[in-house]
This record gives sequence, C-alpha cells and structure tokens, in this order.
Amino acid sequence: MDNLKVLHLQYATTSSSPGYRLHEAFVNRGVSSSLLSLYNDLDESSNITSLGRNSRWISKANNKAEGFLKRNMTSEFGIFSYPVLGSNISDMDMVRDADVIYIHWVLNGFLSLKNIEELIKLNKPILFFMHDMWTITGGCHHSFGCNKYMEECNNCKFFTGDNHNDLSTSEFNKKKKLFSTYDNVNFIAPSKWLFNCAKDSALTKEKPVFHVPNYLDGKIFKPFDKSIAKKILNIEEEEIVIAFGAISIDSPYKGWKYLQKALEIIAEDSYFNNASILIFGSGYNQEIADSIAFKTRFMGFLTSDYATNLMYNAADVFMAPSVADNLPYTILESHHCGTPVVAFDTGGIPDLIKHTSNGYIAECKNSQDLAKGIKYCLENKIKGYALPEFEGDLIMDQHLDIIQRLLN
Repeated sequence: MDNLKVLHLQYATTSSSPGYRLHEAFVNRGVSSSLLSLYNDLDESSNITSLGRNSRWISKANNKAEGFLKRNMTSEFGIFSYPVLGSNISDMDMVRDADVIYIHWVLNGFLSLKNIEELIKLNKPILFFMHDMWTITGGCHHSFGCNKYMEECNNCKFFTGDNHNDLSTSEFNKKKKLFSTYDNVNFIAPSKWLFNCAKDSALTKEKPVFHVPNYLDGKIFKPFDKSIAKKILNIEEEEIVIAFGAISIDSPYKGWKYLQKALEIIAEDSYFNNASILIFGSGYNQEIADSIAFKTRFMGFLTSDYATNLMYNAADVFMAPSVADNLPYTILESHHCGTPVVAFDTGGIPDLIKHTSNGYIAECKNSQDLAKGIKYCLENKIKGYALPEFEGDLIMDQHLDIIQRLLN
C-alpha cells in the first residue's frame, strides 16, 4: 500500500514487545511504520521514540492515584487497571501524520481513556490490539471465569466488600460510552478465545472485531543443533532440560504451583534422574530452588531475542502452565525453535498446540496431566513447530487487508 503510515502505541518498547515486533514486520513489508512509547529500551530514531520526563511524572502520579483507588483490591486475580492520568499525544506530528493508529498496552499512566478519546477524535482508523481482556471488561486483565463483562461489570471480585457501583462499573460505563460514540474504533484479537470474548462483551459486540494472530519473526527464532545450545550453557548433552519462562514466577496467571507439583510427580520417576530445570525471565529465587528436586538454573530476564532463542533450543520441552492467557509468545517462540510445549487447555493456548503433535495440552490445573505431558513429549521425541496460520507473511497480509478495508 503506497505511502501508508502506521503508528503503534505501547507503554514500553523492548525487542520482544508485541508492538515493536509488529512495527518491524510493517517496516519489512515496506510500510512507513512508527512506534511511540512512554519508555523505550531501544535506540531512539525517527520512527521509534518515547515521551519525555513530564509524561513519566504524569505516569508516576497516575500510578499513585490508581493505587489509592484500588487500595481494597486483592491481587489474587492479577491486574486491574483504572487509568486516571495520561499524556495528550494527539498534537504530535507522528500522530497527526499517521493514517492508522494501533493501540497496544498503553496503561500505567501512558494514556487515560480521555487521551484515547483525543486520538479517536482525529477520525483515523483506531485498532485496539488486545493482548488481554482489559479492553472488553470494567478493568480486569483476565476475568478468571467471570462473565459480567457480557452485560455490565459491577460488584467486582477483585475488590473486598459488596458494592454494586464500584470501580469496575465506572470504568465499564466510560468504555461503553467511548466505544459506542465513534465509528472509527476497531479491535484485533490474536486468539480465537479472545475474539469470542470480544464478540460476547457488551462493550465490543457491536464493533468490528478481527482475529489476527501474534506476529513472530521466524528469521530470529529458529532451531539449531540442541547439543551446541546446551554446550554454550554448560549443560551436558544427555541432560533432560525442562524449561519454564515467566517475568514473575508467583504471578496468578502463570500457574507455577501446578508446575511445581508436576515436577514433584516426575521426580519419583527414574526416567528423570538426569533432568534439570531451566528458568528464564526471573532472577535467582532461593525459595523456588529449594522447592525443586532437580538441578535448577535461573537465567534471569533476557533482553535479547537471540539469547531467548538459545534458551528454547537448549530445552527438550518447554512448560507453559498458565491458568489465564491469551496467545502466549513463549509458546510460539518455543515452537519456532523446534521445542515442544506442554500447557494447559485455557484461553488461546489451544490455538497454538496440536495435541500430541507439536506438544501436549493438559487439563487445566491438573498437575498429574501436566507431568504426563512432559514424559509423553520426551518419550515420543515430539518436535515443536508453528502451525501454518502463524506464518509471518500470512499474518501481515491480514493486517494490510484490514487496514485497506478501513481506509476505503
């Protein structure tokens, strides 16, 4: 599409952030794409930039205000966002020049709902790329089975007490007014599960919702000799390596306690006498290390896709025991590296795994089945691979087709 200008907005930019990956994919297709963030870990350039100090102060003020408003919230169910403050970016040249605006994860004081409305009022096609459920609920990022968002959020389980008109009701009604007022608001769901949720939500069921999977560059994430990957990490070639990745191991989303129990189960099996655990995304955790009967390596937070690629290639099986997830990049990355994945049957995970072919789908929250999946993949020498619908050019064709339809 000649002279097309696309803008991506996201809270923070790293080499592994979804907005950056999609931005790079647009650039590789010859599209003029730009990316604007509150925080940027990459080199600033004409098409990748971040806001200044004032916006970061606003973000800190928002987070304090949110913290006060959410003081009665329980963290049992994960994150609840109620944006109060943000930055007005609607007058910036790169915003004004864009033909299409993708809104990724823009919370934590980057954009408020008022700021999002300022962008919508520019009358350009707006595409909310949904990385979780926040866009379609009254504030939670995963509803954990609650279906109130299908009619109206109220008396939210994230908060203690009994209050019909709580923060979830307030935010739900603000979003409903915002989305219903403007015709240029659209949504992209990367998983079939989230697409169906969006079509059921009272906030988005009357809006255009598209299903387009996450994009991943297969030139970076690809398989290479596993023995070499292990040697680089000082791992014996015959060692069985079980990998797990999470920025926060104790996240209510990531299901660590179920994996921990599964590891206890396989520890009793002599088949795993020479097994070890590889954990990346989190730093050393003594409590976790003491709770595992296997040699455990903590690789820390990896800022390079190439280093992450090495981790997947060194692993014989990758574990994704999430109990709430959309379309995890970790599974897609592992499959691109040829490593099978064992995961729970929840959210968008079944989109990625063909059971007993490129991995194993276990019954959700069933540690016994999770342990069974580990052994099944290893004994049957299951190889990971990405399913055809995750081919990069196909995904980009879908994005460009949506944009063309919206612009026409």
